[in-house]
Amino acid sequence: MSAIMENPKGGCVLAGINSVLGAINKVCPIYHSGPGCCMQTTAADQGQSGHKSSCFVSGVSLPSSNMLEKEVVFGGTKKLRTTIQGAIDIIDADAYFVLTGCTAGIIGDDVVSVANEFSTKEHPIYAIETPGFAGDSNLGYEIVWNTMIDQVIEENVSKDETLVNIFGIVPYHDPFWSGTLEEIDRILSKLGLKVNTFFTKHQNIEDIRKCSGAALNIIVNPWLFKGPARKFEEKFGVPSIRIPGLFVGATDTSRFLRQVGEALGIDNSIVEAVISEEEDYVYSYLGQAIGVVSWKRFAVVADANNAVGFTRYLANDYSFSPVLVIISEPIFRSEDKERIIHEIETLEYASPPKVLFLTDQYEINKAIRDEEKDITLLVGSSNEREIALEKDIQFILGAFPVNERLIFNRTYAGYRGSLTFTEDIYDNN
Repeated sequence: MSAIMENPKGGCVLAGINSVLGAINKVCPIYHSGPGCCMQTTAADQGQSGHKSSCFVSGVSLPSSNMLEKEVVFGGTKKLRTTIQGAIDIIDADAYFVLTGCTAGIIGDDVVSVANEFSTKEHPIYAIETPGFAGDSNLGYEIVWNTMIDQVIEENVSKDETLVNIFGIVPYHDPFWSGTLEEIDRILSKLGLKVNTFFTKHQNIEDIRKCSGAALNIIVNPWLFKGPARKFEEKFGVPSIRIPGLFVGATDTSRFLRQVGEALGIDNSIVEAVISEEEDYVYSYLGQAIGVVSWKRFAVVADANNAVGFTRYLANDYSFSPVLVIISEPIFRSEDKERIIHEIETLEYASPPKVLFLTDQYEINKAIRDEEKDITLLVGSSNEREIALEKDIQFILGAFPVNERLIFNRTYAGYRGSLTFTEDIYDNN
């Protein structure tokens, strides 16, 4: 190993795959892996996401072949067959996905052929042949959707011009994913749209099978889902728009609604009526708190999606001064970094902050500790609480991992989520 990372935020690709599948109603992952992978991969993402995990199967309840030395030497496909059959017999799922751990990936067990044996018997079994060492949690999100496009989503589904698919909000890797998707659903429904969030409203594998009938894919993320979006359009003819960062507050949420309205050709008067109503709701509350507003110089440590949203809201809607923004997930493509930096630096009421891309907790803490400008507010994860205490900075827990509180459908996104965010700014002065 060429380097050691302190406190990585998330797990391996298998952890990401497990979290995405675990968020879909009545879907059962089946592990072909060594003992411990089920619990460890669940703990890596779901276990650090506000103490909320899959209510169908998760952790030690996940079916697993629990490969040992015998399977490494002689192969584990026989044991995998019995594991799949046991899962079918015991767990009443709508679909089963066979996942490979590092052990199975190294010895090259043919999990696709084993899964196909069951699928020919009309069991909804699908194989995802990506061992854990192939990447991180974010890659797991894209791998799941590539699998859905290749194996699950149906072609020639009748088009519904009012149906949209939401992508880019990663279950569990974003602790606020449930509430964020609910807020997006609420807002878009006011435009007369039907919304596939896939992970809320008890949506299930059938909604995924039919999602090729949507009129538009909306990617709420500055960099994820590039490959799947292209494949989705090529195979099903569904175009995509990218929202280059989570929208928090009236300014960016209204921008989001106008972008969706334009893409779908929705009557502008309908869009503006919804915006007027929602902005009035938000500003009527903010107007009641003018007496407690205080100016702050802030820093943000978060994944790119939330870092963009938090920074733009605090600077544009609240006129705070951004000092430092640290993107704490690995971003590799230069065009993605440029898009993220553009969104963070293009602000209405503030000078642009310093933007860093750091994944190692030691380097993150050092950047905050060495910052010359005074910081009075830090928005980050549980990992940043210690440095906030060290520097006596007001701290808001707003990014993965979250270990100190329970989160159900809380969100900082959209119109109403921004009110929650603002409450939290003044809750722990």
